[in-house]
Amino acid sequence: MATKNNQVYTGKLHVKKGDTVMVTTGDSKGTSAKIISVLKDKYKVIVEGVNMVSRHTKPNSANPNGGIIKKEAPIHISNVMLIDPKSGKATRVRREKKNDKTVRVAVKSGEVIK
Repeated sequence: MATKNNQVYTGKLHVKKGDTVMVTTGDSKGTSAKIISVLKDKYKVIVEGVNMVSRHTKPNSANPNGGIIKKEAPIHISNVMLIDPKSGKATRVRREKKNDKTVRVAVKSGEVIK
């Protein structure tokens, strides 16, 4: 389970894997990209092409020469906002019940997020 300020958090997050998000703070501010993975226990997400770091690796079967590779590092989940499917702008997310299912809805347009 995820912890925040020494409290256990069991609720749902506003983003999930495959969502297109906009980075709101940091060096990559304003960048839109897809989420590669969500680290729920750490409140972090890995976004495609954002927060790139250099990693020094030893030679292995995947990379026979070793060397320096660039890879994405996690960023805090509060630093990303979901992209509204209708307007293409960053929006907050609300949850609504529709047909006995809880769905995510963009606050700006009211559009259901798949």
